[in-house]
Amino acid sequence: MLTHLHKNNILFLDIETVAQYPKYSELPKRLQLLWDKKAALLSKNEEEIPEVIYKRAGIYSEFGKIVCISIGYFEKKLQKFRIKSFFGHNEKVLLTAFADMLNKHFNTENDLLCAHNGKEFDFPYIARRLLINQIKLPKLLDIAGKKPWEIKHLDTMELWKFGDYKHYTSLDLLTAIFEIPSPKSDIDGSQVNDVYWEEGDTKRIAEYCQNDVLAIAQLMNAYRGKLLWKESDLEFCELIELK
Repeated sequence: MLTHLHKNNILFLDIETVAQYPKYSELPKRLQLLWDKKAALLSKNEEEIPEVIYKRAGIYSEFGKIVCISIGYFEKKLQKFRIKSFFGHNEKVLLTAFADMLNKHFNTENDLLCAHNGKEFDFPYIARRLLINQIKLPKLLDIAGKKPWEIKHLDTMELWKFGDYKHYTSLDLLTAIFEIPSPKSDIDGSQVNDVYWEEGDTKRIAEYCQNDVLAIAQLMNAYRGKLLWKESDLEFCELIELK
């Protein structure tokens, strides 16, 4: 399984997203009305009014924004797996830095992007937010008109399905059954919005995001029948806070 892939050509990534505004009441009127329509489809009971479920707005690229992109890749010269994060409050600056990195270092026919549930979440979310911020799509994300086999995207969740489309399998569960150290740190995905808007702690979010990137890369090693990377094989680059 996946034995034809070369570790030097895979860029692993994970993103963290939050609602665009700290509170529902701060949404511009036009967006507020549109969120009301979205919330009507999302609510499961009468108590889930638009104001209450606005914390979930970060899941949707039209109402959310990216506050961190963590990446991991195998550095051929150092023979180490390197991890670094682009994070901060200015989404356009963050996305510009990420797009520049892709254009300079991951732009060949052999390069691939890999994420967990990336095809349904990370990849389209990044592409949509790039367009909203008027940033040209890098080659690996510009998939319009391409045939499925021409799209250079890997998804560790999709690979686990083996054609079964009936369920979602979390990264935490997959790392557990393959005996990979848990990616969970002091927060989980459901807390990211509060950590961002109530604490403003983007560094804490980035550290959490990096753990997921390492877990995805280790999971891919397991899928390929390769040994997991040890601590000596890893190099955590400094966190890149963009303002």
